[in-house]
Amino acid sequence: MLIFALEAFLALGLLIFIVVWTASGKKKHPHNKRPLR
Repeated sequence: MLIFALEAFLALGLLIFIVVWTASGKKKHPHNKRPLR
């Protein structure tokens, strides 16, 4: 149970980190070379 909660928390933190990183990256580099889509 503890391992499952820890894994879920880690996945959630990673997801939030990716969202914040991409958001800040778009703000810093509005003219990026590789668009996501």
